[in-house]
Amino acid sequence: MSSISPASLLEEVELRPGRPPVLRAGTTGDAPRWAAEHREALRAVVAEHGCVLVRGLGLRDVAGAGAVFERLSTGLMAERETFAPRRTHADGVYSSTPWPPNQPMCMHHEQSYALEFPGLMLFACLTAPHRGGATGVADAATVLEALPTALTERFEREGWLLTRSYNDEIGSSLAEAFGTDERGAVEDYCRANAIECAWQPDGTLRTRQRRSAVLRHPADGRRCWFNQVAFLNEWTLAPEVREYLVDVYGADGLPFNTRFGNGDPIGEDVVQLLNEVYENHTAREPWQAGDLMIVDNVRTAHSREPFEGPRDVLVAMADPVRLSDCETASEVTVR
Repeated sequence: MSSISPASLLEEVELRPGRPPVLRAGTTGDAPRWAAEHREALRAVVAEHGCVLVRGLGLRDVAGAGAVFERLSTGLMAERETFAPRRTHADGVYSSTPWPPNQPMCMHHEQSYALEFPGLMLFACLTAPHRGGATGVADAATVLEALPTALTERFEREGWLLTRSYNDEIGSSLAEAFGTDERGAVEDYCRANAIECAWQPDGTLRTRQRRSAVLRHPADGRRCWFNQVAFLNEWTLAPEVREYLVDVYGADGLPFNTRFGNGDPIGEDVVQLLNEVYENHTAREPWQAGDLMIVDNVRTAHSREPFEGPRDVLVAMADPVRLSDCETASEVTVR
């Protein structure tokens, strides 16, 4: 099997302001074979630019997309601690997160609240929406530099805190998030993954986990704003949704929320600032059916914009990285 040199493929990447890097594959006729032949060169492109959108592969079904995912990765991951259960199409191949089409999913790094998270995200568009629905990307080092120093220094000192309240009405169930609803097994998982857990009188579970907000990339050491502080915060929710959830579950019983690492609430102004900085540094390109996007999950945040019409984008999480593999930019104690 022939292979393509990283240097030659890098020269073919289209770089335009406001767009992710784009590589045109042309008509391949055999996407998995093309992916295998270009594997190292594609990974070099992602190492250089943080992501790449490959256009022209003609991905049409789960089998073809899954085969491409497997050939480009060092191993696909099963999702854990999920917030909204995805449909599993095949081992390690999932649907996009079921999020209301009219609401954006703001920038985040997949599973940045976990001790082990994907180093690589893979997306395949089988059906493009009529309007909107782009998977935006933003460079985490650039975002970090654009944020106010006082704010990032606080997050570096304290980290960020994720709180969750599990119930049977909204979000993932215990079984969907932990792979089991047996109390002892859930508690074992939490202990092994530095998650505080407390059972409530009504039998529901509340958890807290403190994580670093800034990491150094395991390959090149660059400092990256790596978290889901804004995405999982109450102030990112649509106002009517937030009001309903607070009314039903109380301010301390929201399905998920984020705080400063010392437990202080994060104000609406901070969340708005974070989302504005992300927006100012977002690159986007409308999906076309058959597209593939490869994203370095540590270096590059991703989002999903509102859309109209059917949208079928498959997702795989790959190349697991442990938090301990990334030198944190602070002395945050994970707990």
